[in-house]
Amino acid sequence: MRSQRIVPAAILLMAPVAALFLLYLSVLYGSKSIPTEEIWNALFHFDAENVDHQIVMASRLPRAIGALLIGAFLAISGALMQGMTRNYLASPSIMGVVDGSAFLVTFAMILLPGTNSASLIALSMLGSALGAALVFGLGRLTPGGLTPVRLAILGTIVGTFLSGVSAAAASYFQISQGVSFWYNAKLHAMDPAMLKLALPFAIVGLTLALLLAKSVTVMSLGDDVAAGLGQRTGLIKVLILLAVVILTGVSVALAGKIAFIGLIIPHIARFLCGEDYQRLIPVSGVLGGLFLAFCEILARFVNYPFETPIGVITALFGVPFFLYLIKTRGGGKHA
Repeated sequence: MRSQRIVPAAILLMAPVAALFLLYLSVLYGSKSIPTEEIWNALFHFDAENVDHQIVMASRLPRAIGALLIGAFLAISGALMQGMTRNYLASPSIMGVVDGSAFLVTFAMILLPGTNSASLIALSMLGSALGAALVFGLGRLTPGGLTPVRLAILGTIVGTFLSGVSAAAASYFQISQGVSFWYNAKLHAMDPAMLKLALPFAIVGLTLALLLAKSVTVMSLGDDVAAGLGQRTGLIKVLILLAVVILTGVSVALAGKIAFIGLIIPHIARFLCGEDYQRLIPVSGVLGGLFLAFCEILARFVNYPFETPIGVITALFGVPFFLYLIKTRGGGKHA
């Protein structure tokens, strides 16, 4: 019990140092290495005519910050979903949340080509809600409840359907190249202006997640126990899903589909700090941000000087972990 208090505190204390180190590496290395002195000058003595300064401020720094934030958002979303459903396979990428977001953004580009950044973020969040509603709705119609294996199957079916419809529509209306951003998760195309615009939404989602942490701990004990302890389970579930929709919608709007972070990281955080979501949620956020920032750097060197899609890197970690969970945990829900 004592270690479950010390370890989270140590992680949170070391997180700023680790984040700064990963930010430095992300800005330093790439197809063109930039000297540390130039990075310093770009930050504090910016020269608009200096190409290195432009690369640092317009490309590498936004994508590094974006990776830290998006990793945190997706990991926290996964932790909330796993706690609410008591399902160890629950995550934004498996439960159709990410696919729903990309689906609605695709149709916004077709039907409303002049949509501004703020509207895209809002539509992305609405699409997240659509994807989750489809999976949960189908799950309620399934005899025996939404077990982990059924969840994976339904999530895959819904995600594949939404992706297929989006791809067909994009091809028919000849906007496949524009839509590919949301399906290939190109962090290098991070828009600094959209990143700033998304921060207020993200702060609302993060604040909601932290305020709900204690309730999620109770919900993870089961609906009957939670109701017996005075929880308004229906309202809490709506608020949890709202936090997930906001955080996932913002993530997809900024960088497209990124899988497995919401699945892997909460399990690692749970191993380190136990089932108390007041510790698990912030630790998941920290580990998720650091993990995606690390993957973002790794993506530059797997096939250097070409950049590997970030989804491929996260899948290298995520697929084995997914299979490990299926093998070791079977089809039941976590305690």
